[in-house]
Amino acid sequence: MSTSPAFSEQDAVADAARRLEGRPPEEILAVAAERFGPRIAFATGFGPEGCVLVDIIARHRLPVEVFTLDTGLLFPQTHDLWRRLEERYSLAIRGVHPRLDLDEQEAVHGKRLWERQPDGCCALRKVEPLAEALSGLDAWVTAIRRDQTAERARAQVVQLDPRFGLVKVNPLVAWTHAQVWEYVREHDVPVNALHAEGYPSIGCRPCTSPVAAGEDPRAGRWRHRAKTECGLHLRQAGPVSDSAQVLTFDTGKRE
Repeated sequence: MSTSPAFSEQDAVADAARRLEGRPPEEILAVAAERFGPRIAFATGFGPEGCVLVDIIARHRLPVEVFTLDTGLLFPQTHDLWRRLEERYSLAIRGVHPRLDLDEQEAVHGKRLWERQPDGCCALRKVEPLAEALSGLDAWVTAIRRDQTAERARAQVVQLDPRFGLVKVNPLVAWTHAQVWEYVREHDVPVNALHAEGYPSIGCRPCTSPVAAGEDPRAGRWRHRAKTECGLHLRQAGPVSDSAQVLTFDTGKRE
C-alpha cells in the first residue's frame, strides 16, 4: 500500500495498529524489524515484560538491538539480571548512561535531586539519555502494557511518538500481568530477584520500595507522590519524523 497525500502518516500508523492488534508479539516484532531494521532498538528496564521481549528477540533471532538506561542508581539485583540475560541469550545489552555521573549531578543540582525534584532527576538520568539513544533510529520497541497505568491505557501496538520523533512499537501492549508471568514460567525466563521480595515494579534504588498485599503493583514507585511515570512514555508535543511513513507496509498474517 502506497502513501498518497490524502493518506497521512497518522492514518498509516493507525492502519498498521489495527492490522497488528491481537497478533503475537513475535509477529509484531518481526514485522517491525523487517521494515525498520537496522534502525530499530528495544529499550528495556528489565521488568518481567522486558525480559519476555529479550527472550522473544533472541529465540526468534530478530535483528533488534537491545539497550538499557543505566542511571547509576540501579539495584545490584538489576545488574545481576542484566548479566544473566546476556549469558542466557548470548547477546549484548548496551548500557546508555547520563551525561552527568552522580557526583557531577550533585555538584550542579545539589544532593539527592531525586528527593527534591524527582521529575528533574528522571529527565537527566532517563529521558535525555533515551532521546540521545533514539536519535539515530526510525523506531523503538517498548515493553509497556495498557493495564499498567492510566497514561498507558490508550497505547497502541504501533504509534507515532511525537516526543522522540519516530515510531513506537509496543508488542505486549494488550497482554495482561498474568500472561506475562505465564510466559516467564513456560520459557523459564530470568527475572529480577527483587520480584520475590515484594517489588513488582522496579526502577532506581531511591525511588522504589516494596509493595504490600492489596496495593497497586506500581505503588512502590515514587511512593507518597502523585508521580507514576519516569517520563519516557508521556506524550509531549514535538516533531514527527518523516520515517513514520514507512509504516505503510504489509501487516498481513504470517503463517
